[in-house]
Amino acid sequence: MAKKRKQSKNIKQPIFGNIFFYFLTFFLLYSLAKVFLDDTAGLDNKSISETVTLIKEGKVQDIVISEDNIEILLQDGTKFVSEKESSISFDDILNNNEVDRSLIAGEVRVEHNLGLNQIIGGLVSFGLPILFLFLIFRQMKGASGDIMSFGKSRAQKFDSGKKNKQKISFKNVAGMEEAKKEMIEIVDFLKNPKKYQSLGARIPKGVLLIGPAGVGKTLLARAIAGEANVPFYSVAGSEFMEMLVGVGSARARDLFKMAKMSQPSLIFIDEIDAIGRQRGMGIGGGHDEREQTLNQILIEMDGFDSRTNVIVLAATNRPDMLDPALIRAGRFDRRISIPLPDLKEREEIVKLHMSGKPFKKDVKVNVIAKKTVGFSGADIENMLNEAAILAARNGYKEIVSKDLEEAALKVTVGSARRMLQTDIERKMTAYHEAGHALVGALMSGTDPVHRVSIVARGGTLGHTSMVPLRDRYNETKSRLLSIISTMLGGRVAEELVFNELTIGASNDIERSTKIARKMVTEYGMSNLGPISYDGNDEAFMLAKQFGNNTPNYSDEVAASIDKEVKRIVYFCYEKAKDSLEKNRAKLDNVAKALVERETLYGDEFYKIADIKPHEEETSLN
Repeated sequence: MAKKRKQSKNIKQPIFGNIFFYFLTFFLLYSLAKVFLDDTAGLDNKSISETVTLIKEGKVQDIVISEDNIEILLQDGTKFVSEKESSISFDDILNNNEVDRSLIAGEVRVEHNLGLNQIIGGLVSFGLPILFLFLIFRQMKGASGDIMSFGKSRAQKFDSGKKNKQKISFKNVAGMEEAKKEMIEIVDFLKNPKKYQSLGARIPKGVLLIGPAGVGKTLLARAIAGEANVPFYSVAGSEFMEMLVGVGSARARDLFKMAKMSQPSLIFIDEIDAIGRQRGMGIGGGHDEREQTLNQILIEMDGFDSRTNVIVLAATNRPDMLDPALIRAGRFDRRISIPLPDLKEREEIVKLHMSGKPFKKDVKVNVIAKKTVGFSGADIENMLNEAAILAARNGYKEIVSKDLEEAALKVTVGSARRMLQTDIERKMTAYHEAGHALVGALMSGTDPVHRVSIVARGGTLGHTSMVPLRDRYNETKSRLLSIISTMLGGRVAEELVFNELTIGASNDIERSTKIARKMVTEYGMSNLGPISYDGNDEAFMLAKQFGNNTPNYSDEVAASIDKEVKRIVYFCYEKAKDSLEKNRAKLDNVAKALVERETLYGDEFYKIADIKPHEEETSLN
């Protein structure tokens, strides 16, 4: 069947292009034939008045008339051609000149040949309308086929089998060990369903993969299908939605129908929040269509019985937006959280993506893993790919540590760009970044300074990188206050040295204010006590969708929140200012070194600042 389909695709050619080619070939052949087969080619051309004079003199033997062309044969054997006007006949010419036709010794013969203009006129008059109608009907036929296929599922099917080149397994997925363990029993159920059914066990009908972007949710879903060796249907949530009403629910029915026909099988819906949002959170036809699609998915999942070996996997990074009916027991009744990879998992991911790339011997996997805290699997892959590109650009045969360092900065901050700055601008940028680095090095609980630079990257004029000593899963109030002070260190340095303010601290102010507001409204780390004011409860979110942005607290509480946020920010600002005032000489030394070298690495910075790097905390005391 596959061979027949390929042959039919090869036979199918663009009809309009073929017809145009045939017309062009015909006209070329006709023109060549007319040139080479025309008997009058090479004969002298005389005016019609000269022809009339020769007839009067009795010198004309024969005349052959073909449309407006007249071929004359004289009695002495000479031939020539003449041309008359289209509006008058040859007999009228003779009568107007009072010439008797009997003066022609031979015969006057009229030939009726089809000219090129007559052929083109006929084709234009009859051929083009017929061709136009044919193309219209053909297009309508194709459009009707598309309309009939609107209700068909757009899911991509990955068949099982050893010959499938797209098949992957858990070996192709680095990290995510906890998630793999939870998936093993699902794989085992698809391989051996009778073992569970004989005991009356029911495998979860739906599994929801939750995690930030780039952690490998889609990859894990495909690995499950590869391990279970079953058909795998992959579709994005947005592919259910179309302009036509009812298409989404029709595609949902078709998708589950295909999965049931090839069971045991897996259905994977990526970005399910596109159709699985809470119902009643919008007004209009588009939202109604989305809700109908969601209703159909709910019905299909709830219609499964214990003998139906179809499992639905879905991925999202916004689980709080999903409809409660979708995540209840009996539908997506199992949640698997996939966080950002830890140190051990990052090492495995680095090893996986380093395969096939030549690295210098001094490049250590554990060093790369330690410097990529907060990176997702996709970020690490992108970083290693950028490092390979940089090495190739520089003409290296191996990837060196410098390439990895630059690639990590390119992924997180952006590419370096040289700017024409004045000396005072470079000096202000140097003091700004030195303020960040020095406050961060002096505050307790902060991460060690890894790199300070005044080279512009992305949208910044400089940057200060502070690499964590370890993966953090919790934060303390004192550390958050230190982080805010570090963020405000750049602004404090500008004011302290130049008695001036710049716009370069806008992003620092925005981020520090956000942390302070979360400390007040979410974390309960203020004088307002352990009360949540974030307004993320279900009633408030539902009202917000309808345009009601009124918070779930009074104006007095709102004023108190603003007051607490301001108090925290000002406290951290004064703390940073006090630190820089007491260490002004160290600030000047670091800024001067930045102006000269542009970039300082951790060891260089701590040596110039004469400060010992932070060590990992072992206790809270």
